[in-house]
Amino acid sequence: DPQQTELATASKRKLRRFIVIDEVVDKLYGSKVREYFEENNVQHKILALPTTEETKSMDLVLNILHEVQSFSLDRRTEPIIAIGGGVCLDIVGLAASLYRRRTPYIRVPTTLLSYVDASVGAKNGVNFLQCKNKLGGYTPPVASFLDRSFLLSIPRRHISNGLGEILKMALMKHKGLFDLLKNHGKYLLDTKFQSCNNFAHHGDAALQTTRIAIETMLEELAPNLWEDDLDRLVDFGHLISPELEMRVLPSLMHGEAVNVDMAFMTYVAHARGLLAAEDKEQILQCMRGLELPVWHSGCSWALIQRALRERLKHSGGQLRMPLPTGLGVADIFNDTSEETLERAYELWVKD
Repeated sequence: DPQQTELATASKRKLRRFIVIDEVVDKLYGSKVREYFEENNVQHKILALPTTEETKSMDLVLNILHEVQSFSLDRRTEPIIAIGGGVCLDIVGLAASLYRRRTPYIRVPTTLLSYVDASVGAKNGVNFLQCKNKLGGYTPPVASFLDRSFLLSIPRRHISNGLGEILKMALMKHKGLFDLLKNHGKYLLDTKFQSCNNFAHHGDAALQTTRIAIETMLEELAPNLWEDDLDRLVDFGHLISPELEMRVLPSLMHGEAVNVDMAFMTYVAHARGLLAAEDKEQILQCMRGLELPVWHSGCSWALIQRALRERLKHSGGQLRMPLPTGLGVADIFNDTSEETLERAYELWVKD
């Protein structure tokens, strides 16, 4: 907004920014961040914190808020900046939404998962009583700044983890995105989603993949930002995974748990006659190519039953189960019988 830019640059008051950065990211990029604010004459406070699923709690939110209060933030003109993975973005989003009822914040994702998932939409939250994101709200950021160069410093497993959420959007909404993942998955893992000119036969697969993943996510989230409509294709892979992820921490990362859920639901779709055998095999082959787990011993039949009971409780008494009906097409179903689920589970375990 040119008017806001003019106001900001015309003000005699020194620019001030409060930054929350994941402590691992701080070790890698902290000096560059500090140098940036110093060169631009911005008074700043950088708070480096351990932001993991195990520390994703109200305690950490309150820790941030104590520091924000002592920094004496102006909630109208001084947005809090979050630099880190999805957990960091979620925690800071919740802290910002609570401080003075709503303080603006900016998301800077540093992992592939947060780049295509946590950076999009309005949700924030923390874990509570061993339940994933049980406390939270809907406060969108004023901006998300996306920079794929951060991905160079994350381990290969973290790239694969992010590919789980990208595959979710491909299976639900976009056959072209599925084909990109199937044909260029290894290349994307090897190059860590950097745009490389010397691999012409891959095109700019990194840019295309991330752009389509974010655009399809926005298509789903924007008209239903506050989740008034509980029939959501983006819930694919999120019926069983919250229970599984919290139960086996830290052995599965979020995108990995989502993929285990998606693999099982692929079998459910096949057992219901919605998905041809060759499509099921293509999906599983693609998952393996992206180095994602297609099964986990912690995903027992009892856990699946418990997770689906929780789903019924929190989705208006209906399962609202998104299932693929082909490659890149899907629908939501409320009539999947327990017998079908059990048959799918047995075949999944056997395979």
